[in-house]
Amino acid sequence: MAEIFEPPRFIVVEGPIRVGKSTLAGILAQTLHARHVVEPENNPFLDRFYQGSTGMGLPTQMWFLVERYDQMCQAAKDLAGSEPWPIVADYLFEKDKLFAYINLTDAELELYNRYYQIFRSEVPTPDLVIYLHASPEVLKQRLKRKGVTQEQAISDEYIEQVAKAYEHFFFHYTASDLLVVETSEIDFVNRKQDLDLLLKRLSEPVKGKQYFLPPAV
Repeated sequence: MAEIFEPPRFIVVEGPIRVGKSTLAGILAQTLHARHVVEPENNPFLDRFYQGSTGMGLPTQMWFLVERYDQMCQAAKDLAGSEPWPIVADYLFEKDKLFAYINLTDAELELYNRYYQIFRSEVPTPDLVIYLHASPEVLKQRLKRKGVTQEQAISDEYIEQVAKAYEHFFFHYTASDLLVVETSEIDFVNRKQDLDLLLKRLSEPVKGKQYFLPPAV
């Protein structure tokens, strides 16, 4: 008798800016009747960081670290409850450290890591991570098309750094099941047929590291 597939209880959607992670996380949360954990917003240091102001790397990063830690601690409580709700988050806690290595000096990173190690030991590990990959060129196009004022100050070089860091991180990632989705040639945000293909794949089990490479439309 075939085993009934039960969706993972804690799913994370990850990927660089404008790859579509927040959109997909919201759709999955609605589909699975799950609690949606949204990336912390309104970082008071972020505008000045994107504009290249001196000394904004550390406060920007520490603000995100503390906010993400608070959210993940609440997620851990929800998962451990007597009637646990499934959770879909649009970020992986370890992502915070990925950006810290890009944005901080060696001395700042040493201070940051002291807090990161304490916080990481207290947050839950997801059952499934969905990594949305796209080339830097595609990310630049989507960022410009989106037209968010705050994001227009982001340099092409920074986008390339972030995309490369994500690729390196998930090449080595083994903490949970991982589905790598190549989004450079599809657009599940604006094309329903692409979204339907992806949702169909996510209705099936993911074991270890697997790849989803849908045909281009």
